[in-house]
Amino acid sequence: MTLRSAETSDSPSTIQNGSGESGSSPPGGFKEGRDREDRIAQSMGELRRSGWYWGNMTVDEAKEKLQDAPEGTFLVRDSSHTDYLLTISVKTSAGPTNLRIEYREGKFRLDSVVCVRSRLKQFDSVVHLIEYYVLLSKNKKIESETLPNRTVHLWLVKPLYTSTPSLQHLCRMTVNKCTNKIDELPLPMRLKEYITEYRYHV
Repeated sequence: MTLRSAETSDSPSTIQNGSGESGSSPPGGFKEGRDREDRIAQSMGELRRSGWYWGNMTVDEAKEKLQDAPEGTFLVRDSSHTDYLLTISVKTSAGPTNLRIEYREGKFRLDSVVCVRSRLKQFDSVVHLIEYYVLLSKNKKIESETLPNRTVHLWLVKPLYTSTPSLQHLCRMTVNKCTNKIDELPLPMRLKEYITEYRYHV
């Protein structure tokens, strides 16, 4: 995965409203608006359980956190641009940079220029989006040099946690890496519910 013209700020490249959609009222009225709010709330709940969502953080604060981190270290924070919910801050070969997450028509995807936007994968949740790009980067060799035209390799390798993850959370991720048939495991129902609250590997 590459990022063209990597920025050191969270400055906008496209203008959209807070839901990631242009225009005023969405078709379908109140019910569709409520469904959208529910999807965002569910996704934010998963994101908070991840341990690498930093909430309200400025561009400079994110840069300071990532400055001495290994290349590929990333975090997710609230976007400082009012038209977007979230931003990925990641350490690249050119230093810390930022990439916004767009929400459109019930799906999350990376913000991009119009000419490539339709080719980007879309996801039901932010954590699913992050997990996809982490797995995509897992077996890639991170290049140390900056590519022509200020294009840099953008690998999401390791999250920067807000604090040391609990043993329970680490065990939950390990179980999810081993099986997706949680209901068939010989475990108490309460433990199964805890595992299925966060069904990701990162």
